[in-house]
Amino acid sequence: MPILNWIGKDAVVNHDKDVPFRLLKKNKSKSVGDSENLIIEGDNLEALKALLPHYQNKIKCIYIDPPYNTGNEKWVYNDNVNSPKIKKWLGKVVGKPDEDLTRHDKWLCMMYPRLKLLKQLLKNNGVIFISIDDSEQHNLRQIMDEVFEPENFVANIIWQKKHTSSNDAKFVSDNHDFIITYAKKIEYLELNLLKRTEKNLKIYSNPDNDPRGIWTSSPLQVKTPNDEYIYEITVPSGRKINPPKGRSWAFKKQRYLELVKDNQIYFGEKGNNVPRFKRFLVNVRSGIIPKTMWLRDEVG
Repeated sequence: MPILNWIGKDAVVNHDKDVPFRLLKKNKSKSVGDSENLIIEGDNLEALKALLPHYQNKIKCIYIDPPYNTGNEKWVYNDNVNSPKIKKWLGKVVGKPDEDLTRHDKWLCMMYPRLKLLKQLLKNNGVIFISIDDSEQHNLRQIMDEVFEPENFVANIIWQKKHTSSNDAKFVSDNHDFIITYAKKIEYLELNLLKRTEKNLKIYSNPDNDPRGIWTSSPLQVKTPNDEYIYEITVPSGRKINPPKGRSWAFKKQRYLELVKDNQIYFGEKGNNVPRFKRFLVNVRSGIIPKTMWLRDEVG
């Protein structure tokens, strides 16, 4: 697996182990009731290490929104790492792209130990979501592969953060951010389906009054041609049809004939259309599988 290298990496690879454990001090004046929720004020690296004895392997879902490192956040590198290269960064605001040649190195040095601690907090079936934009998305993917391992990558979600065009954009209006998603262990990950909406159900109908209920249809042809799946079909109107050039039917001829007999193939109201495969609502999953595109009208 290719591994990303940068200035200071050798000093931070095991920095999470060097961070001391600190006790969390409860502020009763700011506490409300007996809630188990926590708001922690302080350095986030020390806070993560303080959470470890209480929550290691117990967290189901983590979401973080780190500095995007665009040059506008004025974030400061504060991790006291025993490295001459890094010590000179301490307490200094990370500069803009044209004035700070080590800005990406600082960001990677800051993120790496935190990601290692966050992984330790997750349950085996836990997931981490990280918001980021183009400035560090490519670097984040590489260090996430290193810390979480490539096979635990779940998705690179595109989140539409605005719907209007930025007319002052230099070249292209930036309308989305990314949400990088990894599992602790992909084999333990559970699939949660989204509830079907009225909009989702509109694609289902029952024009032929099938007793199995409402259905939708999908094309009967597939992209990869296979000689066993290429044959002539005669539709009820008598028209003869072959799959488009470079494609095959989705089923062998014998299976196709069985589906026709079971009324699972639809030829249109007049029996003259290209055949389509009927998918009944009662036979599909109880919800909608999530998509990698999160649009404004759904997630705001």
